[in-house]
Amino acid sequence: MKLRKAGAAVATVLTLSLAVTACGGGKDDKGSGSGKITIGIKFDQPGVGLKTPDGKYTGFDVDVATYVAKELGYDAKDIVWKQAPSAERENLIKNGDVKFVVASYSITDKRKAVVDFAGPYLLAHQDLLIRADDNSITKAEDLNNKKLCSVTGSTSAQNVKEKLAPKTTPQEYGGYSECLTGLENKAVDAVTTDDSILAGYAAQKEHQGKFKLAGLKLSDERYGIGIKKGDKDLQSKINKALEKMKSDGSWDKFVKANFGPANYKHEPAPQIAETS
Repeated sequence: MKLRKAGAAVATVLTLSLAVTACGGGKDDKGSGSGKITIGIKFDQPGVGLKTPDGKYTGFDVDVATYVAKELGYDAKDIVWKQAPSAERENLIKNGDVKFVVASYSITDKRKAVVDFAGPYLLAHQDLLIRADDNSITKAEDLNNKKLCSVTGSTSAQNVKEKLAPKTTPQEYGGYSECLTGLENKAVDAVTTDDSILAGYAAQKEHQGKFKLAGLKLSDERYGIGIKKGDKDLQSKINKALEKMKSDGSWDKFVKANFGPANYKHEPAPQIAETS
């Protein structure tokens, strides 16, 4: 009799435990009940996605990701930030290492064959960063016979040479910080990549007043939030969060906070287009 009672008690405890686990696990992207969400961002792009020396995370993408996470039910303390280098973004999503990626992630047909996107949440353009006192570069063709810096692995400078200024001399540096040092020291005449990234660097305290964006729209880059292929439910929820972010003024606040010091002439918040 005692054994039967003990068995019933154990069964009751197990049933209650399973019920609690089922209720608590729904909030966690890994299903472990920890209530955490893992989001991929850039760690090395000031103004966009940056891990600071003191371990904090700042930038427009970070603000957007934090806002979206909150709309999905996660507080800032629930977020686990994971570095998402450009070449690894699709793998991180496919392997389930992150719930979604917000990392200056341009929506392209090639990428959409592998992952889905929500958004877009920002329309950027390839542009040039030049010295603040340089009035000689007002169009891409002005780069002929000048040195144009981009980072190793980027095609930005080569695209300019092939399509717009065949006599420009591309210079590859290890990172954009080195490009800016070269620009300040007049070792190069301009730096090229997305205007949002350039604005983020120019807005850094140590760079304010030294550089300016040329304001050229050399390409259209629609930044989206990368998610696992076929996850329409998450896509819909993120799109809803992005719409709210625009309508309640948060989008404008994030742009001003991260890009304002660079006088970044940004496009208006884009219309949500990734819905299927």
